[in-house]
Amino acid sequence: MSSTGWAQLRQQARSLESQTESLFHTYSQFSSPSGVSPKASEDERKQETQIEDLLERRETLIGQLSRLLDSEATLTSSALKQNNLSRHREILTDHKKELSRIRGSITEARNRVNLLSNVRSDINAYRSSNPGAAEADYMLDERRRIDNSHNVADGVLSQAYAINENFGLQRETLANINRRIVGAASTMPGINSLMTRIGAKKRRDGIILGSFIAFCFLVVFFFS
Repeated sequence: MSSTGWAQLRQQARSLESQTESLFHTYSQFSSPSGVSPKASEDERKQETQIEDLLERRETLIGQLSRLLDSEATLTSSALKQNNLSRHREILTDHKKELSRIRGSITEARNRVNLLSNVRSDINAYRSSNPGAAEADYMLDERRRIDNSHNVADGVLSQAYAINENFGLQRETLANINRRIVGAASTMPGINSLMTRIGAKKRRDGIILGSFIAFCFLVVFFFS
């Protein structure tokens, strides 16, 4: 065979390598939580067969490239061709390992799904044969939900107390500032208008605080 035959075989090998990588991408989806099933689907088996077929075809092509290289009389480009052939063999080996890895991941995911399914079936069967135990489980679930509601209410109250304390510190700070301003009002013109604005801000803060405390009590009443 001529150098043209070598180029054609290499082109086929590269094309099959690309097809294999594309199939790996879709085949690996069967190991994902959303793609795994209790039993292998027809599509999964089909893709696995296609990958195995591509690997066999590539192995045949590599054998043809090896025989073609051995039959060449000239050594002009034999070193480069030998490197190309070695690279095709390395990629084939890596792809065989990748197929085994993905197949193992799918098997592991399927075993996990089947185990969970069996556990759920056993629990449902136990509850069906023991109505009293099912009722007890229901009461425990309700108790947990009530406890969670209480925890949420406690958290809201804690935040309300912290904010109230913070507002108290702010009121004390504003009171100190107000006393200083009143002391300086007799000596500086225009202070009265400034004090009026400060008073309006204090009233607004009081309204905000009252509204927030009322909201907290409503939340506590709702969850209790």
